[in-house]
Amino acid sequence: MGGRDDAGGGNSAYGRKAFKRSPAHFQDRITADGRDGWPVEAGRYRLVVSRACPWASRTLVSRRLLGLEDAVSLAVADPVQDDRSWRFTLDPDGRDPVLGIRYLSEAYDRRETDYPGGVSVPAVVDVPSGKLVTNDYQQITLDFATEWTALHREGAPDLYPEKLRDEIDAVMDDVFRDVNNGVYRAGFATGQEEYEAAFTRLFRRLESLERRLERQRYLVGDTITEADIRLFTTLVRFDPVYHGHFKCNLWKLTESQVLWAYVRDLYQTPGFGDTVDFDHIKRHYYQVHTGINPSGIVPLGPGLSGWTTPHHREELGGRPFGDGTPPGPVPPGEEIPAPGRP
Repeated sequence: MGGRDDAGGGNSAYGRKAFKRSPAHFQDRITADGRDGWPVEAGRYRLVVSRACPWASRTLVSRRLLGLEDAVSLAVADPVQDDRSWRFTLDPDGRDPVLGIRYLSEAYDRRETDYPGGVSVPAVVDVPSGKLVTNDYQQITLDFATEWTALHREGAPDLYPEKLRDEIDAVMDDVFRDVNNGVYRAGFATGQEEYEAAFTRLFRRLESLERRLERQRYLVGDTITEADIRLFTTLVRFDPVYHGHFKCNLWKLTESQVLWAYVRDLYQTPGFGDTVDFDHIKRHYYQVHTGINPSGIVPLGPGLSGWTTPHHREELGGRPFGDGTPPGPVPPGEEIPAPGRP
């Protein structure tokens, strides 16, 4: 999710220019063998996220489930960025305490001066040099699962099991095109025909996912995988943001018996709901997308009490962590404040 946004022209351009999801420009990988010049190394890298952003939230869930908190430090940006980019105004003195910068764009500029593209999260920064390593939102979590195994916690789940990768990839491709990206194509549409096409594809895909999840607890296999992480981060934002703000309003998630139970199951699983900040989510979308919501008013609803109600998905079987174990408590300083009323 960008600061110098994909639509171009700053925050006011959202909803006024055709939406296009830009590919990640910086696609270096951090690997066990260091083949791109960036070897896996505990303490060397800093993960920069916004808790508002679904793409960045994938990395938060993956990092928690795999137990990489001590290996990869975390910087959380203000959910309300300005046209310069994501900023560290949540930190004392408005600077990230490890990188010493006020804006994420500074790490981008240290990597490539006058880089013209969007400043997006998630981003991984090399702490010693202060340079951006990668903003490849599609690859970062896959590498966490497969390249960082030497630093995984004991009992970490296999989020990208080799024997299921073809099926996981196929499911993720469909979810990315029609759901993860689909809500944005609907929300940022500049014409009725463009909006209706995205809307139709979105709900057709959601209905196909309902049919799939009627008979199995997770998207692929009988444990949590990367596919579930990627669907979760969109579904958890659906009723608070996408239903109204992005006009994805054929039905609410709470009106889908299957998907509402599925996303509650994940939310109540350690590593998922404990990374979700509904306040950051709503403030970002409603205050930053001034081209869509010029008043900047943030809605008070919907209520959040339903997220912790019984889901009964365990009746379908499945083992969330396979042969592994749940992650431990959230590290000090990374806790999410309890959601307020309503």
